[in-house]
Amino acid sequence: MKKSTTLRGFSAYRLWEQLPSIEVSHLPDVIMFAAGIALFYGIVTVGRSWLGPFTPAVEISRSLRALPAYAGYSLLRITIAYGLSLGFALVYGYVAAYNPRAERFMLPLLDVLQSIPVLSFLPGVMLAMVALFPGKQLGVELGAILLIFTGQVWNMAFSFYASLKGIPTEMREAASIYRFSWWQRFTEMELPYSAIGLVWNSMMSVAGGWFALMVCEMFVLGPRDFRLPGLGSYLQTAASAGDTTSILWGIATMVAVIVLLDQFVWRPVIAWAEKFKVEQVESTDAPRSWVLNLVEHSSGLARIRQKTLRPLGEHLLLYFARKHREESPEQSAAAWRDWLLRALAVAALAGIGYGVVRVAIILSGLQKAELHEAALGLGATFLRVNLALLIGALWTIPAGVAIGFNPRLARIAQPLAQIAASVPATALLPVILLLLIRLGGGLGLASIVVLLLGTQWYVLFNVIAGAMAIPTDLKECCSVFQMRGLERWKRLILPGIFPYLVTGLVTASGGAWNASIVAEYFHFKGQIYTTTGLGATISQATDRGDFHLLLAATMMMAATVVTINRLVWRKLYGLAETRFRLET
Repeated sequence: MKKSTTLRGFSAYRLWEQLPSIEVSHLPDVIMFAAGIALFYGIVTVGRSWLGPFTPAVEISRSLRALPAYAGYSLLRITIAYGLSLGFALVYGYVAAYNPRAERFMLPLLDVLQSIPVLSFLPGVMLAMVALFPGKQLGVELGAILLIFTGQVWNMAFSFYASLKGIPTEMREAASIYRFSWWQRFTEMELPYSAIGLVWNSMMSVAGGWFALMVCEMFVLGPRDFRLPGLGSYLQTAASAGDTTSILWGIATMVAVIVLLDQFVWRPVIAWAEKFKVEQVESTDAPRSWVLNLVEHSSGLARIRQKTLRPLGEHLLLYFARKHREESPEQSAAAWRDWLLRALAVAALAGIGYGVVRVAIILSGLQKAELHEAALGLGATFLRVNLALLIGALWTIPAGVAIGFNPRLARIAQPLAQIAASVPATALLPVILLLLIRLGGGLGLASIVVLLLGTQWYVLFNVIAGAMAIPTDLKECCSVFQMRGLERWKRLILPGIFPYLVTGLVTASGGAWNASIVAEYFHFKGQIYTTTGLGATISQATDRGDFHLLLAATMMMAATVVTINRLVWRKLYGLAETRFRLET
C-alpha cells in the first residue's frame, strides 16, 4: 500500500510499522476478524434486549455515560431500516421504470408516500407492530425501524427509477444483441449505471434517518407513551427540558458517529463506485479511501469471495441464462408483466375499496371548522415549502457542481454535508426559535429555516452525484473548445445534472412537506410553540389522538402532492428521459 493513502496523518502503512509482530499481509484479516467479533457481540446483546418483555416507560438518562449505548442502538435501527429501504427501492424503481401502465400510478404514489409525515404513519405502524408482537420489546423496535424506513426509502427509489430511465440507448441495444437475461442486465448494466446516484442518495437517506430519530424513538400515541433508548430520545428529552448542555453533547456524539461512518463506509463506497462511471477517458484525480485499500489487501476476504460469492454469482448467472434461452424475451416479459399487473390490480382494488369505505365513515364525523382550519394550514404550508425549495436550490446547485467537479473539495465537503444533513433541525430549533423571537420573527420564520435545514440536502447530494457522473471526456471537450461561464453551464453542466436535479427537487419537496410536522409545532420547556400550517394540524391531531382530523389533513396533503406531481414533476422527468439522456 502506498504511503499517500492517509487520513490527516494516520495511515494503515504507519499502523503496520507500529505492529512488526504481525505480518503486513495478514493485518487486514486481523482487523476484519476483530470487527466481526465485535459485530457478533453487539447483535447478541441487542437481540437479548429486543426479544425480552416490553418496557412501557423507559427512563431516558441524560448522563454522558449513556451516550455510547444510545448511539449504538440508533445506528442499528438506521442500518436495518436502510437495508429494507435499499431492497424496496430496487424493486419499486425497477417495476416503475419498465412498466408504463404501472408507472402512471406508481410514480405519483411514491411522491405521495414520501410527502406523508412520519406522524401520519405512526399510529397504524406502531399499533400493528405492537399487535403482532404483544408484550415484546421487538414490536416497538420494529415499529420504530419502519418509521425510520419511511424517512429513508423514497429518494432512493426515485434515484434508481431515474437512473434506469436514463440508461443510454446503445447500452440497451448491446444488452439485447448479446441476449442478456434480466439478471445479466440488472447486474452488468442497470445496477452499475445507477451506482453513483444510489450511493449519494443512500448517504442522504441515512442522514434522513438521523433526522427522523427524535420522532421515531420517543412519542406519545393517545394515552400510551413510547420511548426507546437512543440518540433521538436523548435529544428530545434534552430539548424538552431545555438542557442545552445535553443537546450539545448529543449532537457531538451524533457528529462523531457520522464522521466514523464517512471514513469506514461512505468514502470507501464512493471510491468503489467511481469505476462504474460511464466515460472513455479516466479521471486523473479519482476518489480514494484507505479503508478500501485495506479491504482489497485482505487475503481472507479475497478467499471468502472466491469460495462463496463468486460461485454463487456464477450459479445465478447460468441459471437465469438457461431460463432466458428456454423462453423467448417476448414471452418472458409478457408473462412477468401480466402476472405483476394482475397481482397489483387485485391488491389495489381491494385496498381502494376498503379504504374508501373506512375514510368515508371517519370523515363524516369532522366539523366544518376543523376542515376550514386544515385548508388554511394547507395554503400556509404550501407557501413555506416552495419558498424553502427556492432558497435551497439557489445555493445547493452551484455548491453541488463545485464539489462534484473537484474530488479534493469533495473529500472535505462530503463529511461536512453529511453532518449538517444529519443533525436534526428539531435539536437546533430551541436556539433558532429563541433567536428569532428576540428578532421578532417567531415560529412563522423559524419554520421556514427548519424546512430549509431539512430539505436542501436532497438537492445538494443529488447535484453532487450528477456532477460526478458527467464523463471526464465531456469535461475535457469543453475545456478544449474553451467553454466557460454561462456557456459551460448551458452546454455541459445543466444538461448533465438535470435528471439528478429533478430527483433532488422531487425528494426535497416531499421532505419539506414531511418536515412541516416539526417545523410548525414544537414543545419547549413545557410550552407549545405553533404557527398556522398543515404540519401543525397533523401534530396537534396526533397529540390529542384525533385520528379523524389526522386522516383528513394527511389526505389534503396527499391530494396537493399528487396535483403537483401531475403538473410539474412528471413533465420534468419526461424531459430528462427524452432530451437530457447521456447517449451518442
